[in-house]
Amino acid sequence: MGKKKKRAESEAEAEQENKVDTVNGDSHKKDKKKKHNVDKAALIPTVSVAVPGSIIHNAQSLELATRLAGQIARAMTIFRIDEVVIFDNKSESGSPPEANSDEDESGAAFLVRILRYLETPQYLRKALFPKHNSLRFVGMLPPLDAPHHLRKHEWGPFREGVTLKERSPNPAGTLVDVGLSKNVIVDQVLEPGTRVTVAMGANRNLDADISRQVVSSSKPREEAGTYWGYKVRYASNITSVRNECPYKGGYDHSIGTSEHGQIINSSDLTIPTFRHLLIAFGGLAGLEESIEEDNNLKAKNVREVFDLYLNTCPHQGSRTIRTEEAIFISLQYFQEPINRALLRV
Repeated sequence: MGKKKKRAESEAEAEQENKVDTVNGDSHKKDKKKKHNVDKAALIPTVSVAVPGSIIHNAQSLELATRLAGQIARAMTIFRIDEVVIFDNKSESGSPPEANSDEDESGAAFLVRILRYLETPQYLRKALFPKHNSLRFVGMLPPLDAPHHLRKHEWGPFREGVTLKERSPNPAGTLVDVGLSKNVIVDQVLEPGTRVTVAMGANRNLDADISRQVVSSSKPREEAGTYWGYKVRYASNITSVRNECPYKGGYDHSIGTSEHGQIINSSDLTIPTFRHLLIAFGGLAGLEESIEEDNNLKAKNVREVFDLYLNTCPHQGSRTIRTEEAIFISLQYFQEPINRALLRV
């Protein structure tokens, strides 16, 4: 009875998550899922990382700030992170980035914009991102080279695309630019300028008027285990990081990182089986300051806010470890414990 109940709860959770699917902020209609697909989606755990936007203030120029953001984007991709949450330190400050604003941005808004830009395949960026001062130096950053960043000559079972204004030969469909020599037709009528994931099918003939299918951005991982990029979310404070979690039921396990945290060898660390894991990093003054400045948070002790509070780099030689450095160190530290937890799923 216990197993049946747990499975039913997982199916209900997956169904709820599939009702509104977004790809980095762009909503599109979901295809109806078969029951076995819902089951598979329900079994795939996620790992989220929370990073304070205030780390940008440590950069002395826009170019250095861009490089810092690029390091974070590389780390998220290398370690297959599903969601990046950029939060403001003070509960009363900050706002989400406006797509059409060319004014100077807060650190959080800047990080959100750069991370979203870098996660987007190169052939879609011009259509999805208007010119902006914050993007001035992104051209110098190394590419993420994620699996969904396919080249023009590459064929894959799925491709990211953007819907076009041009009328489709099929009145019940939409033309989509998927980065190939020709646009493809999908089997839905969608607003232009929407980012979608397209199932390309087995027929590689782009000259044939074949309607291809728009699917959830989670489909490549569900079907083939292929990492398909990270989502980016803005949070006004630590409370919002937790309360605005897009997954039903929220994060069921959370870890805070700090030099003041508990020291446990990676090989000795046991992370319980999880559906949605959150790993949080502090800013220039650590997680302690972020928690202290959050007026919405009753608990002011870090150990009361997170299930685990860890020092992932003990015996450091430098008096300070920059957040972008801590992210790489910590995500490598968590690889073995996370993999052990996933084996128990």
